[in-house]
Amino acid sequence: MHKKFIALIVASAIAVAGVSASQARAADAHDILGGLAAIAIIGAAVNHYHKDKNRDRVSRQQKQVYVPPKAKHRDLRPLPRKVARYDLPQRCLRTYKGYSRTRPLLGTSCLNKHYKHSNSLPPQCKVGFWNGTKVSRAYEPACLRQKGYRVVFK
Repeated sequence: MHKKFIALIVASAIAVAGVSASQARAADAHDILGGLAAIAIIGAAVNHYHKDKNRDRVSRQQKQVYVPPKAKHRDLRPLPRKVARYDLPQRCLRTYKGYSRTRPLLGTSCLNKHYKHSNSLPPQCKVGFWNGTKVSRAYEPACLRQKGYRVVFK
């Protein structure tokens, strides 16, 4: 309250000083307009200061953080069939001795067991390699990723 009073006193003092000085010089129109502009600028600055101060006070009082409730396993909804179809199980990802020690493949028998759309996987992503006794087949994850599939933890 006292800040508003002080701002009113300062603004009126500037207005009176501007008007009295302009009357002493025969009240030039530029001087009067200059005094009014100064009063308007000071009033706008005081108003802006008070708006910021009130906004900070309100935001500090009402600062509430939304905490979502913990979802239980039964509350989670499964992905739509169209989307879930392209999710490959991560448990089928493993390295094969005859192929590479650093690049894993998705095994066909594991995919048949844990992925119900395994018969619709693209055949160009299937690679064959010699495991020491016979030719084994598995899917290349990078090729499948290019076709829209992804390996996820299921």
